[in-house]
Amino acid sequence: MQAEGAQLTFLVGGEAAVLDRVRAVLAAMSKDVVLLGPIGSGARMKLINNFLCGVQIASLAEGLAWIERSGLDLELALKVLKNGAPGSPLLGAISARMVEARYDVNFLLSLMDKDLRYATADAATLGVDLRTAKTAETRFAEAASAGYAEKDMSAVIEPLRAQAPAS
Repeated sequence: MQAEGAQLTFLVGGEAAVLDRVRAVLAAMSKDVVLLGPIGSGARMKLINNFLCGVQIASLAEGLAWIERSGLDLELALKVLKNGAPGSPLLGAISARMVEARYDVNFLLSLMDKDLRYATADAATLGVDLRTAKTAETRFAEAASAGYAEKDMSAVIEPLRAQAPAS
């Protein structure tokens, strides 16, 4: 769907001359084509992007479950978050999906789970310990085990909703 609407961003690694030969094909499906460096750079940048998204989504799921259990006005609380420091286009889009429990696939939960594991492994090769990725991956793995692997990544909230409140 995004390719048909030319909404993709291609993150590319390789030689500029090679990219120039295929740029027109990529441009037909994208709003941007970004050459990031040698072969592998595009894949690494995608992992970094998805790592940051996955951590934010896992945190949002925890925060939203906390809001729901606390009795705070959900609409007002989300307005504060969206317009405050944590606000981002991702927070706005994913929080709406979580609130509505609308898990038609925009990005598969199982793919985010995989990307977080790959990000952790790649960063480790460079001596970077992605602790937050490991924590987020645990949340996505729990949701996948609970039957949400083939749903949208926003379904990561559902195991949190299913947990019994502390007594």
